Amino acid sequence: MDPDGWFRGGSYAYGMVVPELTPEIKRRESIILAIACVAQFMVVLDVSVVNVALPSIGKALHYSPTGLQWVVNAYVLSFAGFLLLGGRAADIFGRRRVFLFGVILFSVTSLIGGFAVTANMLTGARVAQGLGAAIVSPATLTIIITTFRGARLPRALGAWGAMGGAGGAVGTLAGGVLTSGLSWRWVLFINVPIGILLTIAAIAYLPELATHTSGRKLDVPGAVLVTAGLSTVVYAIVNTDAHAWSSPTTLITLGIGLALLLAFALVEQFVAKDPLVSLSFFNNRYVNGSNLVMFLIGGAFFSMWYFLTLYLQEVLRMSALRTGFAFAPMAIAIIVGAQLTGRIMAKIGPWKIILIGTTIASVGFFWLSALSATGTYWVDVFGPAVIIAFSLGLLFSPLAAVATSHVARAQVGLASGVLNSARQIGGSLGLAVLATVAVDASLKQLGGGSYAHALIYSPSTQAARAAVTHGYSLAFVIAGCICVGGVASTFIIPRRLGSTPTPATAGADAGH
Repeated sequence: MDPDGWFRGGSYAYGMVVPELTPEIKRRESIILAIACVAQFMVVLDVSVVNVALPSIGKALHYSPTGLQWVVNAYVLSFAGFLLLGGRAADIFGRRRVFLFGVILFSVTSLIGGFAVTANMLTGARVAQGLGAAIVSPATLTIIITTFRGARLPRALGAWGAMGGAGGAVGTLAGGVLTSGLSWRWVLFINVPIGILLTIAAIAYLPELATHTSGRKLDVPGAVLVTAGLSTVVYAIVNTDAHAWSSPTTLITLGIGLALLLAFALVEQFVAKDPLVSLSFFNNRYVNGSNLVMFLIGGAFFSMWYFLTLYLQEVLRMSALRTGFAFAPMAIAIIVGAQLTGRIMAKIGPWKIILIGTTIASVGFFWLSALSATGTYWVDVFGPAVIIAFSLGLLFSPLAAVATSHVARAQVGLASGVLNSARQIGGSLGLAVLATVAVDASLKQLGGGSYAHALIYSPSTQAARAAVTHGYSLAFVIAGCICVGGVASTFIIPRRLGSTPTPATAGADAGH
């Protein structure tokens, strides 16, 4: 018996007979896959496309050194907090309707963000963008899981993983080209034509998926509570550069954030008639293990794009355009890793790929921590960054496969939303912690004070560049340790997905 029989090209997948493919079905499936992949690429790209533009945005809209990360985190936190809502919406209202609404919202708020004239205006637009992304992203995975069967599923997941994973690296490349050739505003404007094309294609080619969830309602209070709780916790962490960890301000803010998250858990368990996610959903090692690994990987990987962008521009003095092109090999590495996963997952199973990917990522981050203030891109960055990017390409598809393998088809949107939430929440919390650690370490080397803050914001001296690099190096060491935690968490996941669906899955499929 093969390690994961339901991936094979046999007759069954998710308990359903796989129909024979005609040329027309193949063509339509290719178009649907392209729609899902481009949409996922767009929303992931927007996490990183602003990174190269951060120095320009910070100066134009007068962000503080630590406040600048809110250009990234405002999007990521809103994305993470509302992903469960978006995933549930796809299950209740249908993938096509929800997908179209999310794409339109994302495009409109991108346009507003491009015209921002204040830091608060841009941050607010990024929050709204994150809501749009949270609606679109789980719908893309739902589209793939419910469209493809048998051996076509891992190949489709491989393409989805390649596009989603490459979005991070290509976003940095695109950000460099747009910022250098036009202005930072175009890193947001670029989403508008993509959104228009996706809307037209979805109307023309994306069929609606029939659901059996009539009468169910969205748990908006739950989504608001989890988003507010996460944002408050991150805000407390970010502001530890101004208020010590032990200060009343930090402790009170953290307490409020944790109380909001506790209220979310209580509402989901005892109040909500149709909760975003029932706690019983996590009585599943496939779900728990895959989401824990994704949470940890997100915490490590988000920091790489952020810190490397600043390192290349502020320490190595590379232009925005050169910085963007410096990330091109990483985009290629992600695509290669994802395509390799799509080819071998049916043969060796997702568990081994996850173990290999997290191990490679750990090695890459520890290697990257050796960068220096007098280094070069080819000596200090290229090798470890490409290895890390390759591991990221390996991980997306098998984690998605595991997370959705033993849930009812009516809950595929929820499962994909939870998985994406784990990545975004891990990323936002990881970035908040690592950015705070990096700034604190740099300030200590420079002796502290307002002048030291100014030097970190724009390291114009060799001493400042050395201090900033020290902070980044420490952050990468911690990221490597987080990836080691990902290696250990892989052992929570059962090594075999099994050749038959679980009873809950089979029962759900019987009605379709």
